[in-house]
Amino acid sequence: MGIIDRITGRGRTPVQDTRSALERAQTTNDPGVVGGSLTKFVDTLLDAGIDGRGPFDPARQVADEALRANGGDAEKAIDAIVRKHITLAAGNGFLTSLGGFITMPVALPANVLGFYLVATRMTAAVAAIRGYDITNEQIRTAVLLSLVGADSSDLLKKAGVVAPAGRLTNLAAQRLPGPALMMVNKAVGFRLLSRTGTGVLKRFGRAVPVLGGAVGAGTDAYLLNKIADQSRVEFPRRG
Repeated sequence: MGIIDRITGRGRTPVQDTRSALERAQTTNDPGVVGGSLTKFVDTLLDAGIDGRGPFDPARQVADEALRANGGDAEKAIDAIVRKHITLAAGNGFLTSLGGFITMPVALPANVLGFYLVATRMTAAVAAIRGYDITNEQIRTAVLLSLVGADSSDLLKKAGVVAPAGRLTNLAAQRLPGPALMMVNKAVGFRLLSRTGTGVLKRFGRAVPVLGGAVGAGTDAYLLNKIADQSRVEFPRRG
């Protein structure tokens, strides 16, 4: 059983699977949740996806470079960032799906991490351009929540947090304590990983060598474009 299976609890009974992502994240003894692995996944998205690591540039730098390249026009800069990251996601999807079923046990986890790293940086860069402080812990959690789309409201509701008008950036005003933010972050991580077994990330076409590369590229580009649309809504221009 791989890391994603162990974190998401795939193979559990239907009764066990009815538990919410937040409840799973809260339960350290749940055999379907490997706490350390889940925390590492979330920390990687926050640290590498937002702050950068090695050759993976930080979101703030990506935002600043896009603004300079587009004469300070925020919306043109955002369009450029989205195009760049869709290309990166498509390339990642192509390479990690190229081998089909034979390489899927190794390639699928790599694809999932790579995809969400790209999505996190893109979203954080959009937030930065729109005037948000992406070093703020609440804004960083809002970035993660934007990755799960409509599910974000459900996760926040279960955590006892209300974001009026669907704005995740309201988290900054609520000043949630660190433990609460950490729990929401873990719930987001669990929700993201739990999608890999049943969602479009594992359609049959990906199991076919060569064809899988094209399917992977198209699927990841489509999904990232949806996240880009969500990020534009969740991070309206400040001021």
